[in-house]
Amino acid sequence: MATATYPPPPPYYRLYKDYAQDPESAPEPPPPIEGTYMCFGGTYTTDDLLPSLEEQGVRQLYPKVPNIDFKKELRSLNRELQLHLLELADVLVERPSQYARRVEEISLIFKNLHHLLNSLRPHQARATLIHILELQIQRRKQAVEDIKRRREEVQRLLKESLGTLDGH
Repeated sequence: MATATYPPPPPYYRLYKDYAQDPESAPEPPPPIEGTYMCFGGTYTTDDLLPSLEEQGVRQLYPKVPNIDFKKELRSLNRELQLHLLELADVLVERPSQYARRVEEISLIFKNLHHLLNSLRPHQARATLIHILELQIQRRKQAVEDIKRRREEVQRLLKESLGTLDGH
């Protein structure tokens, strides 16, 4: 007996055997999951909200305003991070026993930077999607132009062929 390269499909595919003739015979797909669900022992949620720093037990270093200037705040945190890294180097040379507090401050700055960057993810996703769609439109326009150019070339060749046939 020959072995199959792939395993057979799960048995529930038989429920859909007459789908082409009678789409009503197939069962409805399950409804989308809403709220929380379990997967591989972990609890997940379908709500795609970024938890605030306070919810995570982290002190927020940038202002809590609805229309935050991300560029300004990221630059400010980056400068503060550079300053704290220099201070850490100084502490490690002068007072090595006091490094833990500086590392905690640097960790807090990194958490705030990370949270700000994650807040930009939806915007990044939209911008990426817009870019991909614009490229698709551009490629399709180029394909249409290529088809038009080839059609005109074929029409020209056909006219030349007819002209040479009429000439004989």
